[in-house]
Amino acid sequence: MKISNNWLKDYIKTDLNSEKISAYLTDIGLEVEGVDKFESVKGSLEGIIVGKVLTCEKHPNADKLSKTTVDVGNGKILEIVCGAPNVASGQTVPVAVVGTKIYAKDGNSFEIKKAKIRGEVSEGMICAEDELGLSDDHAGIMVLDETKYEVGKPFADYFELTNDEVYEIGLTPNRTDAMSHYGVARDLQAFVSSNNLKSEFTKLESKVLNIEGSHDFKLEVEDSELTPRYLGAVIENVEIKTSPDWLKDRLKAIGLSPINNVVDITNYILHGLGQPLHAFDAEKIADKTVKVGTVKAGTKFKTLDNVERTLNGSEIIIKDGKDKPMCIAGVFGGSESGVSSETKTIFLESAYFNPVAIRKASKLHGLNTDASFRFERGVDPNNARTALTHAISLIQELAGGKLVGEILEHYPEKIKDHYVVFRYSKLDQILGTKIHREKIKEILKSLDIQILNEIQNGLELSVPVYRADVTREIDVIEEVLRIYGYNKIDAPKKISFTPVKLSFDDQDALENSWARTLQSNGFHEVMNNSLTSVKDETNAVKLLNPLSNDLAFMRKSLLEGLLENAIYNINRKSSDIKFFELGKIYHKKEKYEERKQLAILTAGREVSENWRQPKSATDFYYLKAYVKVLLEKLNLELNESALDDDRFSDALEIKSDGKTIARIGKVSPQMLKDFDISQEVFYAEIELETCQALRTKENLKFIDIPKFNKIRRDLALLVDKTITYAELYELAKSNKSPFLKNINLFDVYEGKNLPEGKKSYALSFELLNEEKTLEDKDITEVMNSLIKSFEKEFKAELR
Repeated sequence: MKISNNWLKDYIKTDLNSEKISAYLTDIGLEVEGVDKFESVKGSLEGIIVGKVLTCEKHPNADKLSKTTVDVGNGKILEIVCGAPNVASGQTVPVAVVGTKIYAKDGNSFEIKKAKIRGEVSEGMICAEDELGLSDDHAGIMVLDETKYEVGKPFADYFELTNDEVYEIGLTPNRTDAMSHYGVARDLQAFVSSNNLKSEFTKLESKVLNIEGSHDFKLEVEDSELTPRYLGAVIENVEIKTSPDWLKDRLKAIGLSPINNVVDITNYILHGLGQPLHAFDAEKIADKTVKVGTVKAGTKFKTLDNVERTLNGSEIIIKDGKDKPMCIAGVFGGSESGVSSETKTIFLESAYFNPVAIRKASKLHGLNTDASFRFERGVDPNNARTALTHAISLIQELAGGKLVGEILEHYPEKIKDHYVVFRYSKLDQILGTKIHREKIKEILKSLDIQILNEIQNGLELSVPVYRADVTREIDVIEEVLRIYGYNKIDAPKKISFTPVKLSFDDQDALENSWARTLQSNGFHEVMNNSLTSVKDETNAVKLLNPLSNDLAFMRKSLLEGLLENAIYNINRKSSDIKFFELGKIYHKKEKYEERKQLAILTAGREVSENWRQPKSATDFYYLKAYVKVLLEKLNLELNESALDDDRFSDALEIKSDGKTIARIGKVSPQMLKDFDISQEVFYAEIELETCQALRTKENLKFIDIPKFNKIRRDLALLVDKTITYAELYELAKSNKSPFLKNINLFDVYEGKNLPEGKKSYALSFELLNEEKTLEDKDITEVMNSLIKSFEKEFKAELR
């Protein structure tokens, strides 16, 4: 948010310079992110002289140029070549003499020098309005009224130039009280007064207005919960015209473009006092009745940007007597009821709307306006009349309007201040030190927090309603510390803490173990936003009030976020990627589901490039090896099977006790194309809650290292192509021999020298007797048992 220094000083008079003000605003939490200069006329008018064109003739060497002589006073005549189509003898014009700097819109400048243009001497430049920063007009030179401008006089003497400094404040959403110049000034006053710095604060109150005549407008508010307070005033004889320079400069300083006096006044009040206002053309209000309520879902309404929008029935709508929508309350006006150059009578609105309703309407229609920004966070309901009367006073002054009749108002139940019990002991506990009790009272008073009663060890307080973020004791403590000064609290020289040892049943222990394993093997942890956009909304959890369309859904998978991390690194020439993330995913099926996963993503080389290491790219088995290392910590029986998943071109699913605990795969070409990734990427996800539920203390078994050697035997089996390794593995696993310890597939062959429809699996079997050395007869018995099983179940043949 932008704050003008000149505007700020309308409310607080102080000897502090802008540097000090900037520092103090940062101290109290209104962090100043930057300070810009503002000049009502961009650049400088120094060197611009009022001149008179004496002669003007066609340039002998260029059709579009004119050769002129210009009197710039004191008998000095300049020869100037001019390219403007409207230059003529006898004109009074602004002239940039040699040495003058002309500033462009982007802030760059060039110096006027004596030069030859197409062979003719030119000793200056006759200026257009845009070249002087007075407007964007470049149609021709600026022709001045000779009765008002004296030849030879500096052009700047005819202008009241405004110079200002503008603070860019990084305002947090909870500080609704500081979303205006008055609010910032009030907060700054609390700080400077509590630090005994000289200042004078102007507290604003409602103006007493001169009322002429009466009106027959009526106000109807349908729901006081949606619209707790609403005021409206009828102002006649309004002349819509350009605003005075001081008002235009106020708006320009904070980046707003002046429109006309009435609209500029509403913007001035909004940014000055923090209260949004809206002006309607009163003659367009049917039956002279203003209704505030809702309309039927599906109603069409064209807003000021000429977009026809479909209302869903939940928006607060300002309607006329025939229930025709005129405005989406607190968000955006209608195209047919706004103020135009022909408007003579206006109905001026000031209100306090339900913040939740405004936010929903704003997000639903994608309309983020200065008004909705404030209404959805909660404006000061007690400021509505003050702001309205100040606006009316300005309209009377700048637009010639007259207030007719009393101000219409709906405010059935006054919104009360917050009641808070504040304990000194709690403040001492939080800060670790004591602040003098009188100093605390002084700070509270400077913040407009009223002390209702002094109780034992504390105070009963009434916090003004405009401080929507101060509703609890801890909030008051934060306010006291904010104004007192964080830098005044000494940091302890000794910090004590008690480390907490995680139990086996704590899932964090498993997560930490896995994270340490991956980090020690060169993986980097990432944390991505749980909010995202989705291409396929099936089973997706959609937010009711998303911040934006890009953050409208809860993520269904961790893969998309990791792919975004990958392409970000790849685009910065870091294509060897080893990432992992611990995070939650969300689905909506019969009910809402929320699961936590460990996701791992690899791409590029296994190790950094060096002259002794061959280029070895990560692949499916590289990632699978790490997954198996993590799962081994669980000591579970694992079963592997092929997985059909649109995210992968090849994938594997790992189960235990019939439950899926991990998925591993090569990311599909389509997904890589969607993220503009041109290299292979491999991804795995492990279900944390499932793993934690399956692992128990009983799983952990510690055994001695075997004293005897393992024996390996291999079998090459010829089977039908339809037979999978998983089927062979399960059959071998069911063998009753206590000596069979491990089964592994080390080769698959399809091709020449094999019968049609057949393929060959080469399996290894590890055998071990932990009590003695295995004898040949025991080994033969196990292997024969396996061969018979393969022959019987799958008609396998030995190669």
